Amino acid sequence: MARWLKLAASPVFALMALANALAGPGVAALCSASAIAPIGSMTTMYALMALFHAPPWLGLFAAGRPNGG
Repeated sequence: MARWLKLAASPVFALMALANALAGPGVAALCSASAIAPIGSMTTMYALMALFHAPPWLGLFAAGRPNGG
């Protein structure tokens, strides 16, 4: 169960970053101090969280590759 939970984090954060980037300035005003740019600090934070939680996915893809060529 813990392995599946590790795999769930990265896609969830990536979807949150995408949803925040596409939501428009109204939602950005609620979530951050500045609504000037469509990609705000919350989008950046969610994207970084997705990257930080990507190693379980990289390990899963590496395990599926045959060794030696």
